[in-house]
Amino acid sequence: MAHEASPGYAYGQLERALRTAASAKDGATRRRARAKAGRWQEVLTGMADGTLKIGSHTPVADTPAWVTLEVAHGGFATGRYLAEVPVRPDEAAAVPPGAPGTTERERLNLWSLTDAGLAALRAALATEAYRVEVPEDAAFLVVAWLLDHGHAEAALDLVAELRPLLHRLRLAPPPGAAPRPPGALVRLSTVGEVRAGMAAATPRPPIAAMLETLRVWNPLFDRLVALWAETVDGDLPRLADSTTDSNQPRPTDGNPRRPADSGIPGGGPPRPTGSGVTGGWPCRVWPAGWAQRRAQWLADYATASARHTASTAHVHPKGNFARLHRALLACEHDSARLTGRDVGWVRRALANTVTKHGAPGSERRAALRSVQAEVAARPTHAELAAVLAGRLDRYPADGGLPALDPVAAETEAGHAIPAHLVAKAARALEAPIEELVARGVITSGDVLATVLPQITAQLLAANFEDEALAALYAQAYAAFRRRRGLLLLDLEHQVRFDELPWVRALEPFRVRRPDSARAARQTLSQTVLLALGSFPQAILPNTLVRELGALAKQAGLPMPLVEEVAADIFMGTFTAKWRTAAEITSRVMAGTLYARYYDLPAWPSPEAPRSRWSRAMGKRTADDFAAVCTARATEARTGGRRGFVAANGTVLEQSQILTTHNLAVLVETLGLRPRLREAGPDLAAEVFTWVVRRVAMRVSHHHEGLQRIKNVAYAWRQAIFFLSFCAPADQQAAVDRLGERVREAGLEDRFGPAVTGLAHVVAGGRFTTDGRPETGPGRRLLGWTTGTHWCLPESP
Repeated sequence: MAHEASPGYAYGQLERALRTAASAKDGATRRRARAKAGRWQEVLTGMADGTLKIGSHTPVADTPAWVTLEVAHGGFATGRYLAEVPVRPDEAAAVPPGAPGTTERERLNLWSLTDAGLAALRAALATEAYRVEVPEDAAFLVVAWLLDHGHAEAALDLVAELRPLLHRLRLAPPPGAAPRPPGALVRLSTVGEVRAGMAAATPRPPIAAMLETLRVWNPLFDRLVALWAETVDGDLPRLADSTTDSNQPRPTDGNPRRPADSGIPGGGPPRPTGSGVTGGWPCRVWPAGWAQRRAQWLADYATASARHTASTAHVHPKGNFARLHRALLACEHDSARLTGRDVGWVRRALANTVTKHGAPGSERRAALRSVQAEVAARPTHAELAAVLAGRLDRYPADGGLPALDPVAAETEAGHAIPAHLVAKAARALEAPIEELVARGVITSGDVLATVLPQITAQLLAANFEDEALAALYAQAYAAFRRRRGLLLLDLEHQVRFDELPWVRALEPFRVRRPDSARAARQTLSQTVLLALGSFPQAILPNTLVRELGALAKQAGLPMPLVEEVAADIFMGTFTAKWRTAAEITSRVMAGTLYARYYDLPAWPSPEAPRSRWSRAMGKRTADDFAAVCTARATEARTGGRRGFVAANGTVLEQSQILTTHNLAVLVETLGLRPRLREAGPDLAAEVFTWVVRRVAMRVSHHHEGLQRIKNVAYAWRQAIFFLSFCAPADQQAAVDRLGERVREAGLEDRFGPAVTGLAHVVAGGRFTTDGRPETGPGRRLLGWTTGTHWCLPESP
């Protein structure tokens, strides 16, 4: 009986999206959250009415596996087809009136199969004037190629398979070129994607408020002070208990921690009127033209208030700016509408700012405003991002950057582009993968997996002699790799590229070329070494494993590469390739530090048959392998009440241990032992440094701690694998240095047992079945446990 995923996860995601949509301050964030909530609502509706079967290879009812689906986080299909898009006006214009079809899309698709439509497809194919955005866009181009090369029967078979969905799917590509990086170059993003991010950049609210104050409200405040200064009879008011020396104590409003004038327009609230102010009084002199200057200032203030809303300091009701503004509103011609207290507050506000910053027009005030103007004139990062966006306009939106220097140069005013903006622009740089890793553009195995298809596509396309068909195949493969994976149960597999009907129709025309196979093998080896060298602490992610599998197939090197299985969907068994991978691991790692540390069993096991056919799951399963994993997992089942997920995790961790999660298979098949013997000490040292740093980090909650210790244990396993190719002296030196790092970090109590256990095995010892040394202290480090992990600190 097939299993289905629980809707609990989808409910949780819907609740989270709705909460964000209701509470986020940013409008764009709220819109994204509402869209996400809509997708999760579609998921839950489909699961409730039976149109969605989450966990299946074909989760949408009456939909073949090859259809590209919209997939929400976690692999939940929403039921929407990504190739089901509205007909463009230019497409609709090509269809003659009265064309057959029940929908506009069906009429267009049927027209595409007419002589006129096929002629348009052939022209696009010959000139590469098309973009395959989703894999379905390539379908009718394949039909046109088959017909053009005398394979009418294959073309008709393909159309017959597509016919049930002609009324919904776009099966011909949109027009336009799809620039590809030349040779072995790749890019992470297109110029258009990077430019859109740059153009959307805005300054952080505090920065925007500060700049608005300096550029807009400070000049207005100085003019306001000057207006009131014109009405003073005698010397300008000053605070009696302060001097112009900035080193003297600052006057306060009764709060010793807050200055009376904070430097922003209006400053802090002034003290009440009375003693402490010397100099003349305002509202005694009304110079000619004052009323006109007042009116102009009020008009300018109104305009600024309508245009500039980032700063609110000038409207603080008890601030100098606001008091002077309110008083100005009441003084159309004179101060008749002001009370004595009002005039006293005007005097006090003038005293505050004159004492603090100098009189209007004074050198002291001018010097301050000059410094502030210099600060305000500096471009913000958002403004520099806009400069970069403008420079990117010179490049095709669908392409990449041949070099960074032209876009990263200083501005005409001599301002340097910040490093973080240059790093964002580098996402569109077309360069070898190694360079993008060195630049920090590719930061993980998952990111590496997103760019690798650009090379794999070209290698696979090289199997076709027809250049136009090779270009189409490459675009289709790249689009296919952009599909999001589904959540799968019952050992189901993700849709494969050759399951697409139009790709399957081209299989007879592929030619296995030795040079293509050699290139694929070279790329495969380089990619594995790059992933291990750049991210040695991380296991190979599923996205990268799938891409490595495609390269291995192209290279003619079939190998049992296994995926990481999520503990919450583990079905209790494995397919036969896990056992095959364990057999290779047992042979490759025999007698090594890794084999001793993890007590690797010898395969094949005599206790159980190699595999059997599972009727429930419809495939061959490795029950003996699953049984060994389950038996070995008892070491980590220390009681507790963490539930089935933790129990599954203990079994899955053993499956990774027994297979080295692909490392042994790749090293053996690709002949990488010499490279690992050379690089092993450095890789292990880098991983151990990462491990100590992670263990030393504080955790905010228990679940975070469990996740971290799991990742630490997985990295620990990688380090032991690397050390297994090192000389015994190098192994001992690595453990000694690790012990020093642990002591320096103050982690002896928490992590010391792991170091002691490893040192015991390096010295030739073994663990007992409960993961402890035969003699003395120490522990074998595993990531999963059903109880409290011995390496975790007490809950905060």
